[in-house]
Amino acid sequence: MTQILNSTLTAMTEQLERREITSVDLVSASFERIAEMGEVGALAFTKLYPQEAMEAARVADQRLMLGDRAPLLGLPISIKDSMDIAGEVTPAGSVIFTQNGAAEKDAPVIDAIKRAGAIIVGRTNMSEFAFSGLGVNPHYGTPVHPERSDYIAGGSTSGGAVSVASHAVFAALGSDTGGSLRIPAAFCDVVGFKPTASRISTEGVVPLSYSYDSVGAITRSVEDAIVMDQVLSQSDYKVPEIPLSQMRFFVTKDYVMEGLDAEVEARFLETLAQLERAGATIIYRDFYELSHIPNINSRGGLTAAEIWCEHELFFDQLRDQYDPLVAQRIERGRDISASHYLQVLKKRAELQAIAAEKLTFFDAWLMPTVAVQPPKVEDLADEAEFFRLNGIVLRNTTVTNFLDGCALSLPLGAGIGLSISGLKDQDHHILAVAKSIEKYLRSSL
Repeated sequence: MTQILNSTLTAMTEQLERREITSVDLVSASFERIAEMGEVGALAFTKLYPQEAMEAARVADQRLMLGDRAPLLGLPISIKDSMDIAGEVTPAGSVIFTQNGAAEKDAPVIDAIKRAGAIIVGRTNMSEFAFSGLGVNPHYGTPVHPERSDYIAGGSTSGGAVSVASHAVFAALGSDTGGSLRIPAAFCDVVGFKPTASRISTEGVVPLSYSYDSVGAITRSVEDAIVMDQVLSQSDYKVPEIPLSQMRFFVTKDYVMEGLDAEVEARFLETLAQLERAGATIIYRDFYELSHIPNINSRGGLTAAEIWCEHELFFDQLRDQYDPLVAQRIERGRDISASHYLQVLKKRAELQAIAAEKLTFFDAWLMPTVAVQPPKVEDLADEAEFFRLNGIVLRNTTVTNFLDGCALSLPLGAGIGLSISGLKDQDHHILAVAKSIEKYLRSSL
């Protein structure tokens, strides 16, 4: 039964419309698959909606019978635990927020997928308050790779990536502040798209950083990512077919290429060679200014300052209820002055201007999504090692958030992703580029 989920969102939509399968079938298979996953499924999801999902599936089948063609109609989807659903508490991977009152209304992104016909089967696990690239959660357990349970899934949209990679759902709603969609997508060999932050509403999503937060989706193909982006941005746009022979790609040998795992470097360079064989132009340029980012953020940056603003009133009273590794990072915001905060904003704007100049005549900037392959769960038990790995895992993806750009992680296998990045509001073009690259790489297998 669960084999019917081994398809893409777009392909399954066509089968539903032809009445070759029903939404009830898909939702039944989704919960069957989650049960089959055992402990991996239990760690990926924090809450399931079996009754509500089956009721929604029956309604979806009636709508399909009447010729309704909503883009996500009848498809099982998961949502990150940080998103408001009316009448429910939004824990955001924490035990602290379980004491909050219920949300009065759905977050706009939840409303958008519901109106598009999606069936929400469950909430997915995450790093507490989305404040980690590793997906560790001491309260609800740490989600693990769906096929190698001794390895992490990546974070912070950890459970979401597992839910898609394990074929329990067709797409997962998540957020990305420094790589939280793209890191777990890379580690779990699926697609993760981080849109330009301002394009999609973050209202009703527990904030980590007002400056960096963005909402997007994890999927199993670029075409599916496009469908999800259209729904979330509430816009209908066409993605053109662009031959790789017409594309120019920016690659830098500094910063994002430093300290790579050998396998990550080898797969990335082989991918560049494949693209060149397809006629694409690869141009190497320096971007040494990126090396200033760690120093700019050395005191916690905008993220620490902005999450401290959210937690200041209750942090000291409830500190022992936080994940200790998250509490340390939040507390860094306590001593950030207004002057320092404004200096970070100024330096961010300066780097954005440099990036705009460097990338003006390129279709996309290519880099490894993450510098390393997925670490083992046991490697994160040591606090110093946790922070070291968290830093290297977040390094490349954070660049796009700092520059206020957009990026898609395309799976290269073995927990390695290809980051296809662009400047602010270049989302449609980056999706078109990613679609062409994905098509070529799949055809060359």
